[in-house]
Amino acid sequence: MSPPLDAQLTDVRAHALKLEDEVNKVIVGQSKAIRLMNTAIFARGHVLLDGGVGVGKTTLLQSIARGIGGAYERIEGTVDLMPNDLIYHTYLGDDGRPKIDEGPLLRAGENLSVFFFNEINRARPQVHALMLRVMAERHVSAFKKEYRLPHMIVFADRNQVEKNETFEIPSAARDRFMMEIPIEIPTDRDMKKSLVFNTKFQNAEKLTQQVESGILHFDQLNAFSEALQKHIKSSDVLEEYALDLWDATQHPEKFGVKMESVDVARVVQAGASPRGMGMLMKAARVNAWLNNRDSMFPEDIHAVFHEVISHRLVFNSMYENRRTALARELTTNIMSTVAVPSPTFSKAA
Repeated sequence: MSPPLDAQLTDVRAHALKLEDEVNKVIVGQSKAIRLMNTAIFARGHVLLDGGVGVGKTTLLQSIARGIGGAYERIEGTVDLMPNDLIYHTYLGDDGRPKIDEGPLLRAGENLSVFFFNEINRARPQVHALMLRVMAERHVSAFKKEYRLPHMIVFADRNQVEKNETFEIPSAARDRFMMEIPIEIPTDRDMKKSLVFNTKFQNAEKLTQQVESGILHFDQLNAFSEALQKHIKSSDVLEEYALDLWDATQHPEKFGVKMESVDVARVVQAGASPRGMGMLMKAARVNAWLNNRDSMFPEDIHAVFHEVISHRLVFNSMYENRRTALARELTTNIMSTVAVPSPTFSKAA
């Protein structure tokens, strides 16, 4: 017999926070990113990782995957990668005959919990199309049977520095990712000193092994997430506020939102989608739960607003080459300009 929901929420929260503590012990200066990744895990959303080369994205993700449990697979985005490379690979066996084995998407079957697509924008659009379909449906047909991937969450990294032989991910594809999370170099000088001079940070494999394995039960997260989403309540006032934020992503000038270097009325071509706003609410509910609340407050929306919304915004073409900085400025100004409701909420029935 399963424990009452309140007890389950408390118990799993303790494990979720333990996962954060374990990863923070081995990854320096990324506590916000770790919290956001934890949020995405419990909201069951896929994640884009935004960061330069060598900032520790892979080590961070491997550490989190170890704590979640289940299988971890990865593939490298290259210009010659083909969709079939995700499904199978061919090689010569010891007998000299060609062999076919399951590829990284299928190898672990239903035990796959984390799939890392490194430098996804180096892969061709045909590869993106297959990956996005699998992300949406969590199953794929191959070898005359269907492979189910019910527990898989995809983390993808984009190479934002080099533009040669890269393929920009279109807005419809970006919308499939719940969040885009920045992984930045720490600004604190002591943290920088630790990263450079403390030898324990020079061996990524040993670092990840320090994280306790199987803190979460990866194969129970779907059911728990569904129960969590139903449990966390929102007031009518908060829902109206969320709708105002949505409208402000589409017509920021109507809410008095301003930007320093551009005419805000000419920047946005398309705001957040209904799917994006739904994902925003899912992430905000998880944030409320992680902070030991059973109802959402504006700060829960604010905690995830930029990471859930910014990559969904479609800018007019003249502004696309500045999208990262402009999206940060716009989402920040939307949150600071759109009127926040009173801290007193009437809980939804």
